[in-house]
Amino acid sequence: MDVMVSRSILRIAVIVAGFGLAVSTLTVGAQDSPQKRGRKYKSPPPTANIRVTVLKDVNGKPIENAAVIFHPMVGEKDEGNMELKTNEDGKLLIDVMPIGDTVRLQVIAPGFRTYGEDYKIDQPEMSIEIRMKRPGEQYSIYKMHGSGQVGGKAPDEAPANPTAPQSAPASPSQPPQQ
Repeated sequence: MDVMVSRSILRIAVIVAGFGLAVSTLTVGAQDSPQKRGRKYKSPPPTANIRVTVLKDVNGKPIENAAVIFHPMVGEKDEGNMELKTNEDGKLLIDVMPIGDTVRLQVIAPGFRTYGEDYKIDQPEMSIEIRMKRPGEQYSIYKMHGSGQVGGKAPDEAPANPTAPQSAPASPSQPPQQ
């Protein structure tokens, strides 16, 4: 009788093992089904390698430690910024800007005018050379500028004597003074 019991236990074990194998095969196939649950992976967009070189305009020498600030633009809205510094050769490399975006580039260096320009990132490799100028003369609305302009207006639009104080109009309750 012991032989019969051990054979029946062996048969039950084989049946249970076969059933377990069939169930595990079905669950593996269910993982490949198109109805996946959970978070869907979205690959990041391709990015561009942007090389920026900052030079002095007068002699072409590099500017070390110039602050180069990248402002990613979405429409007219600034989406934050990233600031990097140039190395001793006046160069830096950034490789996280997505292709197709617009970036507002701002460069600040002590002793130079602040530079700003918008760039469309449309290539996987871009090189940008920026020539920094020395500060210019402060703009004054009281001084004649190029082509006879005063304060950004043509001479016929400008007041006759820009430094003379403007008199306030007389109030209707008081008679004009003579």
